[in-house]
Amino acid sequence: MKKYLLSLLLLCLFFSATAQSDSLMQAMSGNEKEPVSATFKSSRLILSQTTTMVKKHDLDFKVAHRFGDIGGTDGGSKMLWGLDNSSDIYIDFEYGLSDKLNIGFGRSKYEQLLDLQLKYALLQQTTNNGAPISVALLAKAGFTPYKVVTNVFDDYMNRFSYLGQAILARKFSSNFSLQVSPTLLLRSVVPAGDEKTLFALGAAARYKFTKRFGIVADCYHPFSNYRSNSTSTNFYDPLGLGIEIETGGHVFTMNFVNAKAIVENNFLPNSTSSWGKGQYRFGFTISRMFTLHH
Repeated sequence: MKKYLLSLLLLCLFFSATAQSDSLMQAMSGNEKEPVSATFKSSRLILSQTTTMVKKHDLDFKVAHRFGDIGGTDGGSKMLWGLDNSSDIYIDFEYGLSDKLNIGFGRSKYEQLLDLQLKYALLQQTTNNGAPISVALLAKAGFTPYKVVTNVFDDYMNRFSYLGQAILARKFSSNFSLQVSPTLLLRSVVPAGDEKTLFALGAAARYKFTKRFGIVADCYHPFSNYRSNSTSTNFYDPLGLGIEIETGGHVFTMNFVNAKAIVENNFLPNSTSSWGKGQYRFGFTISRMFTLHH
């Protein structure tokens, strides 16, 4: 998995460095310096957030759902291949303070996490490759309001986690987009031996077959000695595959993913489900955009 992620990163950097020779993008735009649109259809794929922004005064309402294990000891026909359970449900609101600055608020079933985030569009890819990539900066604070673990979250200050992320994306053609997401997660309290500061690298891609239909892939690798050397708990890299459908004002994503949690603050440190053991689940995300101005 490390080699896979690093290969994607090197691929993105290589294409960015040689973007001046991208004949397809030049053919699409001539020499005009116009921003590249629709690198991704939604501000969220399966695991990753994207460089796509909510426009000024618009409100993006999302509902994401993860069912239970399809296979393994907790899945199978007795659980209707996971449809009898839900590992996480996430409701999210993102509002455009401006075209470049968004604020978001969400609530997750997994550990009852509440999160508040800001996302800023630092750089926008242009059709003449004057700016070869798009860059967005994400800051998120998570808070667990209830005692999920006794004697661990007794102090309210122990219930906070903080996430910082740089999202680098490039639309290579009208059909293919790729992004990488260096991520830093800070947690107030962790199990004995775990790291309070966790660095992870994410990679995501989208290939569009038609105007409204495409496939998406999403994965993360946390760089953690605790997770690599743990003998009591097996940790696995979160990996998701899915399809994306646009229907007017809705973007609908159906996916299969091994991570139980939806929010980065939860799935980065706590993914213990394995694709190889049938511990992956069906999920979906529905995004609906509302315009709150004339």
